[in-house]
Amino acid sequence: MMGDMLLGDDLLAWLVLAMGGALFVGNLLALLKPPARPKPGELTRAPVGRSLMMTLVGGVAALWAIGSLLSK
Repeated sequence: MMGDMLLGDDLLAWLVLAMGGALFVGNLLALLKPPARPKPGELTRAPVGRSLMMTLVGGVAALWAIGSLLSK
């Protein structure tokens, strides 16, 4: 019955790829293109250290997931 699951046995790898890719792209874009007109109470620019760390974490997770999917 395990073969009947959505995306089979690779579901976890696909989810990690999606989350890691989103984390990587989202934080990278937040650094590269800050909002033109921030709303009152919002930051004018993303925190650089935290955004770089999250970009790194997302990139590692996405690469790991790609490696897991390709190794099968």
